[in-house]
Amino acid sequence: MPSSRDGFGVHTLGVFVMVAADFGLLFSAGVFNPSFTTYRMAAMSDAFMSRVGTSWSAGSKTCQAAFVIAGGLIAASVGVRGALLVAGLLCTASALLLPWRKERISAGSAVTPRRKRLRPQPRIVPPHSGFAGLQ
Repeated sequence: MPSSRDGFGVHTLGVFVMVAADFGLLFSAGVFNPSFTTYRMAAMSDAFMSRVGTSWSAGSKTCQAAFVIAGGLIAASVGVRGALLVAGLLCTASALLLPWRKERISAGSAVTPRRKRLRPQPRIVPPHSGFAGLQ
């Protein structure tokens, strides 16, 4: 690897930046996916959970493939830097699609499933079990 004046290679710095960026992306996705799945489960009734999970999975895989194709077509027409610029602008503009509300809704206001309270069952020990200390 060619190195710069300070002994730290330019290519090594590029690899470090890519590893850090990939780590950040994977870490963020790893935090977002389970938390958003939990939110969907709390907001949706149990009768619709399999439909919601199936449609979410199919929709996300279809959208991912469609955007990869669209990115390839944009890169073929305007070049890679132009495609990255368009992708960055679209990602920035996607914040306008978020549902803006005047009052904030906390996570505690989502519909949560009701759970049945179970009464503790008495422990029954047979009278002739041989364990006198457990009775």
